[in-house]
Amino acid sequence: MKRILPLFLSLAFALCMSAAVFAQGVTAHEHGNQAAGSDSAKAESPAEEKKETPAQEKAEEKSERKHKAPKVKMAPVDLNNASKEDLTKVPGLTDDLADKIIAGRPYTSKGQLVSKKVLTKEEYKMIKSHVMAKKEKTAK
Repeated sequence: MKRILPLFLSLAFALCMSAAVFAQGVTAHEHGNQAAGSDSAKAESPAEEKKETPAQEKAEEKSERKHKAPKVKMAPVDLNNASKEDLTKVPGLTDDLADKIIAGRPYTSKGQLVSKKVLTKEEYKMIKSHVMAKKEKTAK
């Protein structure tokens, strides 16, 4: 047991040192190339070199995601009353599809786009969260 303890301690020390080198982003191979005076070492001084650890990269990615502009959620477009221009603003709707939707009016539900064969199921899946069908009020 007395012989294993110094071996264990030296192994733990070596692991800590290698973890510290890894955390700095410098491997023994890169360090050897810089000492030998390679072209890449001449091009960039150590002060200019920035090595990031995986944890730093993840933190930077998270901060970038936080600072991105949030997606603007548009109000659903009414299939029965929307103009062609309003319909074409819906992601996935082209001018031709907008014309088909206008020609198939009135709709009691947005699902009628498929049942009336105005749109395919794939086209409907793309736009279903962006459209609605208001029922027209009947005059009494």
